[in-house]
Amino acid sequence: MILPVAVLLGLALRGVACAGDHLHARDVHVHERLNKREYPQVPITPPYRPLVWGDFNVIHTTDTHGWLLGHQKLSFPEPDYSGDLGDFASFVTHMKNIAIKKDVDLLLVDSGDLHDGTGLSDGYPPGGVDAHESNKFLERLPYDVMTIGNHELYIYADTYDMWVLNILRKIQTDNVFFCIDFVFLCDVYILFNHHLLYTNFVPHLGERYLSSNVNITVFNSDGEPESVPVGNRFTKFTTRKGRRITSLGVLYDFTGNDVNTTVQTVADMVNEQWFAEAIAEEPDVFVLIGHMPVSFDNWPTVFDAVRAVHPLTPILIFGGHSHIRDCQQYDSRSMALESGRYMETIGWMSADLEAATGNANNISFTRRYLDQNRVTYEYHTQMSNQTFDTAYGRSITDGLQELAVSFDLSYLYGTSPQDYTINQNPYPSNGSLLSLFIADAIPYALSINNTRDSIPAIFITNSGSQRFNVFQGPFTKNDQLTASPFTDSFLYISNVSFSIANQVLPALNNAGADEKRKRDEIEKELWSRGVVDTRYKAWLEEMDRRAGIGRREATTGNLTLGYVTADSCPGAGDDTLHLALPYYSVPDFIGSNPPNVADDTPIDLVFVDFIEAQLLGILNGLQNAQNYTTADVSLYSPTLANAALGMYAQGVWN
Repeated sequence: MILPVAVLLGLALRGVACAGDHLHARDVHVHERLNKREYPQVPITPPYRPLVWGDFNVIHTTDTHGWLLGHQKLSFPEPDYSGDLGDFASFVTHMKNIAIKKDVDLLLVDSGDLHDGTGLSDGYPPGGVDAHESNKFLERLPYDVMTIGNHELYIYADTYDMWVLNILRKIQTDNVFFCIDFVFLCDVYILFNHHLLYTNFVPHLGERYLSSNVNITVFNSDGEPESVPVGNRFTKFTTRKGRRITSLGVLYDFTGNDVNTTVQTVADMVNEQWFAEAIAEEPDVFVLIGHMPVSFDNWPTVFDAVRAVHPLTPILIFGGHSHIRDCQQYDSRSMALESGRYMETIGWMSADLEAATGNANNISFTRRYLDQNRVTYEYHTQMSNQTFDTAYGRSITDGLQELAVSFDLSYLYGTSPQDYTINQNPYPSNGSLLSLFIADAIPYALSINNTRDSIPAIFITNSGSQRFNVFQGPFTKNDQLTASPFTDSFLYISNVSFSIANQVLPALNNAGADEKRKRDEIEKELWSRGVVDTRYKAWLEEMDRRAGIGRREATTGNLTLGYVTADSCPGAGDDTLHLALPYYSVPDFIGSNPPNVADDTPIDLVFVDFIEAQLLGILNGLQNAQNYTTADVSLYSPTLANAALGMYAQGVWN
């Protein structure tokens, strides 16, 4: 049974301690700890031009996926993204002060996907909830609006956690209960639904966590199940300069959500009565946020529905999900921005709204993709390394470092002798992470305490099994969680002749027309369930194609590897000049080196459970001596795919 607001508030008041009361005691320790940080550890290219400010400006984040301590490796492009959330918080503070001096508006918005990505979000002890601890630090930033992402919906407990946080914000707002502090942070112990829940919440955010088309099923006060929005359908607020804002928070047509959560299609959402009521009154500007790409998706559906009612009202859109830098203008009085992934990119949009008020003139927009590092931040705030950090930002950095220690994320498996990448080196090659994983790590890890180790085998998995590169240097628990997160099992079929087994991998990768049509259907299904690799890699491939051979021969300008963006908006969007990342395409499926045996030798055909149905179809198409079914499939090893790199590092790199 949900407790009454008054009871919850009373419990909160008993346990509350404002940030200002308990942070000061450790400020000296924090300051000393951060001053010991080498900065910069490698030369980082600064931006090549100042930001363009308008009278209305927005800082945008999306798809942070737990990368709150920044990218800590020294191989480029990682140093380009080496700022942590504390650095970003200090940047936002300085930018807010600049906005006040310029007497303009500045908003901070986020487009979802806080879960699943690094040890800070995923490395919690047994019994924990993904990103519950790391989200506490994001909530300390002064976001004006945030929206839900698909990664908040794969596990009901994660969605419930976000819903509870929103309920707590509403409790706080309804009762005008807050700590007077720049960080707007209180620590509250709340007894909620018979669980003792510790959480941090942001009074400043209030009811601005949005989920226009996403619901969660919970028990109401009568003990009956009820489907309710995770956040709010929409919000309306007024900026410091008095501009009236209407915001929605939309999720793309996602189908991979857990039971007891629902995602309404975007097309159905815009026909709801609440939607018509939300947009009926004309604001000064619509600020629409959503976990939905600004290209090749359903933002035009939302845009057209708003435009049908308000043909001239400025519309600013902030999207996400596809992990790319992208920009679109659906008409001359709108702009739609998408700001990358993994705290690599901070988005910036400015607009001159005053000049377009009361007329039908084009609105002057700018957009910029900022590399997420201290050099960028100091350049745009005109601060030095000595003056940039705020106490607020330092406290966030220190708290994240303490969380990493509590999760034991620096646990060392071994030391990688070199960089291993997914797409920056060809597959197969000595620099390919895919080669390392399937040809070395998987055979090694699955052989441990395995009675079938003496039987020749071929190992096959999908190339999407690896999420992020492995870099030279310490290979830690955090690196394992980041690079290889998927908890897939390995299965096997015994006594397959080598000549047949050796044809399975090429057949998987060279399917005929019918299989390719099926693969296209599978790709659409994977997209609807949240897999973005195909679109992100296509973006990288196009970037490499545009760069051509001249990129690899460039030696002037001290440019480092990074994103070189071409989007559909006028002018150049990248804030810092880079050499484009090299890109090598990889097959859908990868396999181990075949054993040196005769064609008629019976071997084990080992494969990841994710591809079982597809592999059985291929195997039955290669021979007619036996019709293989799931009855012929057994578990090869209790070792899961996400443990293989760590086991290999312990045994080979240690």
